[in-house]
Amino acid sequence: MTFTPRQLNRATLDRQMLLRREPVDVPAAVGRVVAIQAQEPASPYIALWNRVEGFNPADLDEAFTSGTVRKASLMRITLHAVTAADHEVFHHAMLPALRASRLYDKRFKGMDITIEQADALLEHLLEFAETPRQKAEIEELLHSHVGDVGEPGVWWALRTYAGLVHAPTGGPWSFGLRPSYQAVATESRERPECLAEMLRRYLTGFGPATIPDMNQFSMLPRTSIREALESLDVVKVGDHFDVPNRTIPDEDTPAPPRLMAMWDSTLLAYADRSRMIPNDYRKLVIRNNGDTLPTLLVDGYVAGVWRPTEDGGVEATAFHALSDDQWAGLAEEAAALRKLLGDREPQVYRRYARWWSGLPASDVRIL
Repeated sequence: MTFTPRQLNRATLDRQMLLRREPVDVPAAVGRVVAIQAQEPASPYIALWNRVEGFNPADLDEAFTSGTVRKASLMRITLHAVTAADHEVFHHAMLPALRASRLYDKRFKGMDITIEQADALLEHLLEFAETPRQKAEIEELLHSHVGDVGEPGVWWALRTYAGLVHAPTGGPWSFGLRPSYQAVATESRERPECLAEMLRRYLTGFGPATIPDMNQFSMLPRTSIREALESLDVVKVGDHFDVPNRTIPDEDTPAPPRLMAMWDSTLLAYADRSRMIPNDYRKLVIRNNGDTLPTLLVDGYVAGVWRPTEDGGVEATAFHALSDDQWAGLAEEAAALRKLLGDREPQVYRRYARWWSGLPASDVRIL
């Protein structure tokens, strides 16, 4: 037995709350989604707006402020929004990769500091960051201990693996252009257990999935993933692993249209991107530098991209012909999105507008 491509697509939509908006609170929704890409401050808000019935952005503001949802460098060495409980597990699971991404980088090796010296600074840093601190304050502290170690500076390395979270700084989406960092208390945990739990959580939100999928989600070695799976209660169908007792929706289950956030996790959490992105469109929405454009989802698959217009509308670019009903569904979604953005930042993502000039001739409409 194997899953059909559409079964896998519908499984993702179901677990990611994209078959219907669901009446859950923000922490529960973040837990269901597992990990929300958060490089752009607006993206977690748009991601949850797509998934939560009656989503109120103030609820996510409060979750970030209270710490029930945390923003930190985790999987793929990128910023994610996760629940506090998941952050503690995911950080320990990812710690070797987070450290290696910096301490074995040629930029770190070119600095006048050893790994041991950098690690020795952690205690000072975490104590100093018990209250939110900005980059300049932290760099001054580190400089007082080790002096000028060269560029890009030891803070560049420590901020990735120290276990710090981003503290809200205000602005339309809780986090501004000048990040503030804060240490959070964590319990000592065994890494193998954390890695296994992270993979279990991944499968609850993104399964069924293959080992290459789990490698793409985490960027951890496949051998480590295989070892961790051996300790989990999982089922296997063909090459796909899953948590037990999860049903797979019928492949003909209707999927409503959605206007997805930049870097939405559903587009990046699999080695086989065709699960959500038709192969012909992959290079259109995922750029060479990794920027992943805000997309139109039609019948569960990427069908184009969207961006706000200067007069408060939403410009939708379809990569293939859509039916009148599909355009009408997208227009209804766009009207609700305009309200969300209008109350916060109507020109969200505008600094990525350069990518639109390279898109092929398509059906472009203002919704």
